[in-house]
Amino acid sequence: MATPGKLTAVIFDWDGTLLDSYHVDSQAYLLMFHELGIPWGLRELGEHYSPDWYSVYRAAGIPEQRWAEADKLWRGFYRAHKPKLMRGARKVLRHLSKRHRLGLVTSGDRGRVEAQLREFDLLGLFRSRVCGGETGRNKPDPGPLLCALQKMRVRAGACVYVGDTPEDLAMSRAAGVRAIAVLGPFPTEEKLRAARPEFLLKEIGELPGLLKEVYGAGRK
Repeated sequence: MATPGKLTAVIFDWDGTLLDSYHVDSQAYLLMFHELGIPWGLRELGEHYSPDWYSVYRAAGIPEQRWAEADKLWRGFYRAHKPKLMRGARKVLRHLSKRHRLGLVTSGDRGRVEAQLREFDLLGLFRSRVCGGETGRNKPDPGPLLCALQKMRVRAGACVYVGDTPEDLAMSRAAGVRAIAVLGPFPTEEKLRAARPEFLLKEIGELPGLLKEVYGAGRK
C-alpha cells in the first residue's frame, strides 16, 4: 500500500457510529409497524435494515402513498426516547478536533440530528453537516460525501470517512475517500464484514490510535 498523504479531515456517520440509537430507532420502527398493521418484529427489521429508511419501507410492503404517514409515526415514537452517545465518542471527537477538520454525513434529517448535537454540546465541532435528503440522493450514492468535501474544501485523498454500514463503505469508495468501518449497535456486522472494509474497528475509541498508526503522529 502506498504511503498515505496528510490527513486534513475526518468525516463521520451519526447513528450507530457516534450515537447509540439502535434501541430507540428499532422501537420506533416496531411501534410504527404495529400502527400500520405490518407484522414485523426485530428479526425482520434486522434482516432488512438500511440507513435508507425508504428501503426498509419497501421491504415491509408500505405503499409509497403512506410513507409520509410512516415518517410521522416513526418521528413521534422516536421523540419519546433519548439515545446516548457511543462510549468514547465525545473523547474521540474532542481529541481529533484539535488536529483535523471534522464533518458529518448522515441519513438522519437535519432537525433531529442538529437537536441531538446541541443536546450533547457537539454542534460546533463539525465544520460541515450534510443530512438526509439534502443532495437529492442518500447513501450509498457519493453525493452527500462529495458535498461535505466541497463545503469543507478538502480533497478526497486528504480525508477519511467513519461509518458502521456497508452503505457507508460504498459511498466512501464511490467518492474516492478512504473508509474506516466501526462495529456499532445496529444489525449490520455481517453485511459490513462481507463488504471487506480496509479497516474495521470494534469501537469508536480505537479510531485515534488507528489514524496515528496509518497517518503518523503530528500530521495534519
